[in-house]
Amino acid sequence: MAVRLCSIAGTSLAPSPEPLRLRRFLPVCQLSGDREPSGASPDSPGRLQRSPAEEFSSLALVFRRRLLVGIASASVVAVGANFAGVTSTVLGLAPKAGRTLRLDVLYPIEGYSRCWDPSLGFEFIYPATWVGDQRLLYRAAGRAELERSLDPPPLNSSPRRKSSIEPVAAFGPPGSTGELNVSVIVTPVPLDFAIEAFGGAKGVGETLIKKISGSGRPGIEATLIDSKAIPDYQSNIMYYNLEFEVESPSFRRHNVAVCTAHNGRLFTLNAQTPESEWQSVKDTFYRIANSFRLLDM
Repeated sequence: MAVRLCSIAGTSLAPSPEPLRLRRFLPVCQLSGDREPSGASPDSPGRLQRSPAEEFSSLALVFRRRLLVGIASASVVAVGANFAGVTSTVLGLAPKAGRTLRLDVLYPIEGYSRCWDPSLGFEFIYPATWVGDQRLLYRAAGRAELERSLDPPPLNSSPRRKSSIEPVAAFGPPGSTGELNVSVIVTPVPLDFAIEAFGGAKGVGETLIKKISGSGRPGIEATLIDSKAIPDYQSNIMYYNLEFEVESPSFRRHNVAVCTAHNGRLFTLNAQTPESEWQSVKDTFYRIANSFRLLDM
């Protein structure tokens, strides 16, 4: 851009043989841009003219680069945080691959999340809208606190035996009464224990029904509806899927369970619901049961 020289009291400020000490105090008005060479005028024919597009082209390039970087960063954050369900939507395009990679532990796929417990060696999927049983979380936190505590136990306390029927995982709809849920119980058994000894799928089902009916609670009756054995030839594990009803004077429930044994542990997954809600959740229960698998350990 041009440099224009101002004048004070009608006196030209063009270069003159004035002493340097005087000229340095004379005001010079620079409108904008670079200075012109000494002696050049704004209307000089040899002067290069730059259009606004040329002047701001470098700024436009920087702006575009920052815009692309910002969009890329926002996309990464949105995918990582599953903002507006974008990650679940993307994974829903290839649900089999996402489940194989167990990405549904972090992001729901087709409306289901995964419970993955490598310490006990099992996994299954459940509705993503369901939440974990808070009682189990409180109990686990209490046990962890006792294990970390350096204080000796009180003298008047007796060691408490851990219940063998306490679930290690449980999920259900938020705000529910607990009648609709899925839970997993892991019970230690002898290493040579074989669930096949009960006589196949029907025998396993009848054994479970007898145990429920003979639990000592008055008025409890259980009825076996269906039983089938599902082999996993790759891991050489047999899964027994059972469907049964449990009735009492105060409730009537429909259950879907999976039983299997491996490496000195008996695993039992049980999904239960009031009989009045069975038709609305039966497909969900079947999907949960079919997803239950033991981990390679």
